[in-house]
Amino acid sequence: MKTLVIGASTNKERYSYKAIHSLVDKSHQVVAIGAKKGMAFDIPIETEKLDFQAIDTVTLYLNPTAQEAYYDYVLSLKPRRVIFNPGTENPAFYKLLAAHDIQYEVACTLVLLATHQY
Repeated sequence: MKTLVIGASTNKERYSYKAIHSLVDKSHQVVAIGAKKGMAFDIPIETEKLDFQAIDTVTLYLNPTAQEAYYDYVLSLKPRRVIFNPGTENPAFYKLLAAHDIQYEVACTLVLLATHQY
């Protein structure tokens, strides 16, 4: 399963970086988009909304206002689910995802991975 991390950072202290590390450590395929190009645990961070294929999960590390620019993009990828990590909760986006039959979870990617619920 391939995961897209939106809001990825090269800063090792950020949760998005830690999530990428944990995903890779658990043998998940990962692609990432962030504000700046760089590397996060050997995963290139892109700054453009690339047409990634076969995305199973999108995990968000952007505040609700910043997410608005990604609504159409995420819908176009047709992921199975979107994870809203702490601080990213967005009821407007939940409704949009539900209208397109995309599951969403308000959860922490790191916790899901650590408890084998990912």
